[in-house]
Amino acid sequence: MIGPIADGPVDVHAHWLPAELFGLPPGAPYGPLRDSGGELHLGEVPLSIPTRAMSDVPAILADTAAAGLGVRVLSAPPFAFPVAGPAAEYVEAYNTALAEVVASAGGALAGLGLVSLDGEAVATEQLKRLAAQPGIAGVAIPPLLGGESLDRGVLRHVLGESARLGLSVLVHPMQLPRPEWQDHYLANLLGNPVETATAVGALLLGGVLDQLPDLRICFVHGGGCTPGVLGRWDHGWRTRADVRRDSSRPPGEAVRALWFDTVTHDPELLRLLTARVGEHAVVCGSDHPFDMAQPDPVGFATAAGLDVATLAANARAFLGAGS
Repeated sequence: MIGPIADGPVDVHAHWLPAELFGLPPGAPYGPLRDSGGELHLGEVPLSIPTRAMSDVPAILADTAAAGLGVRVLSAPPFAFPVAGPAAEYVEAYNTALAEVVASAGGALAGLGLVSLDGEAVATEQLKRLAAQPGIAGVAIPPLLGGESLDRGVLRHVLGESARLGLSVLVHPMQLPRPEWQDHYLANLLGNPVETATAVGALLLGGVLDQLPDLRICFVHGGGCTPGVLGRWDHGWRTRADVRRDSSRPPGEAVRALWFDTVTHDPELLRLLTARVGEHAVVCGSDHPFDMAQPDPVGFATAAGLDVATLAANARAFLGAGS
């Protein structure tokens, strides 16, 4: 139940995790988080950010104001997604803490909670509670889970329940490891865009939007590889029966019902994204506080030709927010 938020530009993609939850969900593949001389580490891997940048709410609010933003939407970092089994206690602890932080921020912060991914019944009850929390717009989820994506399994169930309950969904990649991506940070530089495009493709070609026309869903990092492969998907949809089997519209048409953030790191790619999905479908994002973040999210978006008022209106539409 998002309710009114502050005026001004809205950053829909920023991360926060309270220090008491740095242990991460049971079975988390990378954790736990830890402080080392003021710098945040994920296991033994340095994240190149100050520890307090992830957990210190006054620091987040100060950065929000310095970036010229009116509102920052907080979600858990992807390594806190509960992908390894039962984690209801962790999820509830995060959602409770997030609701408290958002409630104390005077409309400058909004939230996207966590949801358990090990069973549909538990997920439904958690989503119902999120829908009743003031300041919580919806839920953040991974694009892939156990070899499945958004068109089947628990992730598809979460989308259906979110649409039914009026919750927004933010899809954030997990940076899943692969042997060929073990060097040069390729698990992020290649893996994240590929994970996200996989989820967009599953959503569009799986007919999920036909089944859930009220779904509000946003993909971060400009949709990853999506802008560059939409033409290929459309060609496949027109020429192959197995590609179009489950969907009623070509991907290049259906994609205009989604939202995508501006974290592309390339103004030309952001212009391509806008041309393919429509200006109405692009929202401002930062990926704060990671080193891969866009430090001037508003300036980057406007330099690529996007209008601040339109970006803010798009974000409010995605969040289901009042003025």
